[in-house]
Amino acid sequence: MRRTPTPMRRTPTPVRHTPTAVRRTPTALSALLLTLAALLLGTPTPAQATVAQTATAQTAAEAATAPLALEAAFPAPGNGWAKVERYLDTTPGFRTEQYPADGRGDQDGARRTYFGGTGQPSSSRFLLYSATGWDTGSRPTPVLLVHGANDNADRAWANPGESGTCGASTCPSTGLAQYLAGTGHRVFAIGFAHKQGDNLLQAQAVGDAVALIRARLGVPQVDVVAWSKGEVAARAYVSSVRPSWGRAYAGDVRRLITLGGPNGGLDYVYAHGWSFDLASWPACGGTANAPSPHLYMTCYGTYTAQPCLGVLPTGGYDCYPGQRQLLARWDGRYGVDGTAQDWWTTYYGGQGFYTSGQGIQAAIDAGSLIAPLQQAGVPASVRTYLLAGGSADIPGVLNENRGPSDGIVFTASALDTTGIATIGGTRLLTGLNHLELAWAPEAESQVDNWLA
Repeated sequence: MRRTPTPMRRTPTPVRHTPTAVRRTPTALSALLLTLAALLLGTPTPAQATVAQTATAQTAAEAATAPLALEAAFPAPGNGWAKVERYLDTTPGFRTEQYPADGRGDQDGARRTYFGGTGQPSSSRFLLYSATGWDTGSRPTPVLLVHGANDNADRAWANPGESGTCGASTCPSTGLAQYLAGTGHRVFAIGFAHKQGDNLLQAQAVGDAVALIRARLGVPQVDVVAWSKGEVAARAYVSSVRPSWGRAYAGDVRRLITLGGPNGGLDYVYAHGWSFDLASWPACGGTANAPSPHLYMTCYGTYTAQPCLGVLPTGGYDCYPGQRQLLARWDGRYGVDGTAQDWWTTYYGGQGFYTSGQGIQAAIDAGSLIAPLQQAGVPASVRTYLLAGGSADIPGVLNENRGPSDGIVFTASALDTTGIATIGGTRLLTGLNHLELAWAPEAESQVDNWLA
């Protein structure tokens, strides 16, 4: 099917190939999803996820009985880490999630080595980073850092400028991991196998990491600091929102701190879908690792399909399951970007002039976790703190400007306390954007204060 553009509104080895389009994506649009490479925040349907009651707290010895196998260890890896270890969870139910065939979602850099030389590891594997001082720090409760989408523990917590995109014109060479270690905390971080993976699988990995830390240090609980999409995985763990085969919360988290977490969900992909398509759709020259709200798009006069890039599972493909789980509608509060091409059909579904899709509600119905998480609730025993940014100024990105935001997540979403039983504190840092929340001195100081 072909359409003539009629603008009415302004509206395991990885397989690699070179996009056939000859046009290059504009620099700003490329940066959009390169930044979503640390931002965005796949996926079982609600029927596949069950909400269980909080389990009786386990001892550290009991926690260590999870079916985990240490596969490899990497001493002195740099970036302020003392070591990195790769673990395998042998629980039936874990799987190798789907990756875009052109390699855009593959593990890269040091992480490829840590995962055994493969860019597309199974989600049954995860990395546990131990910061310098993990065995000597004076603070009694250790800290686990949980990174966000299209990111890794190195860039998120230890070297914000590694990818060249940190949310500011000048990037620091150290991050929250070194800061907390310097104030006496015993710091660890998790590294996920899939950059945009299923948050229910990643929640189980968070539970595994907490169990390993408890067993190693002989402590009853761990504090968890989660940024962006990582907040959903961390919250799913403590709320016992899990796959039918998954383990329930073990009562082993003392405090949960969220940094720019989409507690109330987000609709960024659907509200600004046209820009996402230009940056990611191969037939239009896009290469960014981010999902599309559309099933079809006209590129250079040809109507094309790219099912692996969809938020919704299509034609047997589901490469961005974690994105679907973050969705919630904000059109009733902040409207939709009416300047974008095909904005109505992008958000609400249908055939537009250049694109076709099913709309955000269909994607929410296919597996968003926001409502289930709020209904399950964070246990009263987990004191929770919410940090939000108020500066929508991420360089090179179409910043979310329909309402107050950090450039990606609405402030109201990041500070949404629905379902959280014990609020330890909330704070809005008006001068920080979504990326800066993970490394700016003001954010670091606040996290350290909440952990005290």
